[in-house]
Amino acid sequence: MSSRKRKTQLISEEIHGKVLNEHGNCPAKHEKSSKVVNEIEQSHYFIKNNPKLRLGEDFFKQPCISLAKAFLGKVLVRRCADGVELRGKIVETEAYLGGEDKASHSAGGKRTERNTAMFMKPGTIYVYPIYGIYLCMNVSSEGEGAAVLLRSLEPVQGQSVMRQLRTAKRKDGAKQLKDKELCNGPSKLCQALDIPRCLDRRDLASDPDIWLESDPNADPEEVSNIVSAPRIGIESHGEWAKKPLRYYILGHSCVSVRNKDAERKVESELMKNNLELECDTGQ
Repeated sequence: MSSRKRKTQLISEEIHGKVLNEHGNCPAKHEKSSKVVNEIEQSHYFIKNNPKLRLGEDFFKQPCISLAKAFLGKVLVRRCADGVELRGKIVETEAYLGGEDKASHSAGGKRTERNTAMFMKPGTIYVYPIYGIYLCMNVSSEGEGAAVLLRSLEPVQGQSVMRQLRTAKRKDGAKQLKDKELCNGPSKLCQALDIPRCLDRRDLASDPDIWLESDPNADPEEVSNIVSAPRIGIESHGEWAKKPLRYYILGHSCVSVRNKDAERKVESELMKNNLELECDTGQ
């Protein structure tokens, strides 16, 4: 066994335990690990789990574009096998509109074993592999075959565990990742939050191991400044490659790829609105 494989195995066993369920790669039970819990960073407003913050099935019953924007500022929570909870605030998403969307896995209404979750009820998790080794997480919305890709998160709880999980997948000697680099990409966030393939088709509204929360300290102004830009990595899909179906929080450091032209449009509109407000108030 190579040193890289040994490192991956040791970290995986330390964080998640050795007991697996019938899927073979999802933890079957939670075993508390005080060592890992003590090492985890605790955000000042997430020290204790608050069930009232959890978003239920009604939240997910939105058209795809609306849901993609509504996700911004919400917090994705992953409970590990040992009970440790990792949290990341969603700062970037992409909308895939179903049958009409040439860049979607469900383009033309195509249903396969892989994309079944896209046709399930809103809030269903869709986890799929890319390049044979990485994973991406999506969530189904209203609309036949429509889903939202979670593209980037801001780590808010459990950065040390996230860093261990990311390091296990990297080459020996690679530089230590900054917090903003832990989840700034769809596959990176799956690694950092330990999102395995077996979470596919599970319900984000009711699952005990992964869910979505509202952020009690959310800045309404921040999440209202949304940049709309073309999606990433779909250049071969003609006119759909140019549609502004990627959404992110303006100026956020954890966004995977910035689109300066799209940002200038948002900033220009903000300046215009501020000037109008000043005129209306007589300032």
